[in-house]
Amino acid sequence: MAETFPENDYVQLEIYPSRLLKPETAQKLLGEIAEIDGIIRLFIHGPRIPQTVPYGPASGEVVNHRGSKVIEVAGQAIELVVSVGSIRLEVVNADVKEQVREVCDKVLPFTFEFREGLFIPRKQTVSDYAKRGPGADPLMTGMTDPKGKLKHQSVCILKSEDE
Repeated sequence: MAETFPENDYVQLEIYPSRLLKPETAQKLLGEIAEIDGIIRLFIHGPRIPQTVPYGPASGEVVNHRGSKVIEVAGQAIELVVSVGSIRLEVVNADVKEQVREVCDKVLPFTFEFREGLFIPRKQTVSDYAKRGPGADPLMTGMTDPKGKLKHQSVCILKSEDE
């Protein structure tokens, strides 16, 4: 469990909008962020969208939630399983940070917080170890949903292996 992410001066950011993003806004924002060179990894964070009614008379019925859509980012279809409440990302340096800020200013029509800090773990957590094992890819560190089932552990790789 000692596997760590390479020690570089990567900058971690969090984009925290004042409200949950609609799928269309999330698609536009993530699409423009994905075009920026220098993004190491990114994930969206927010409340889970239920797929079925968990209890009550309609238990087991499919939920038709307006936020549960398939969006396209960097030419790849991604099914939203959470309402986009914040976006956490790791970038190469402060120049890329400013490019991300400019995209947020351009795309988001409402206020948002733009924070720099440590949001993604750099060392493998117990959840990472349990889900992916001891030889897991260091880029996947911190990308595990501890409450998620193994079949729902979807991680989309937007850039090819050469990049």
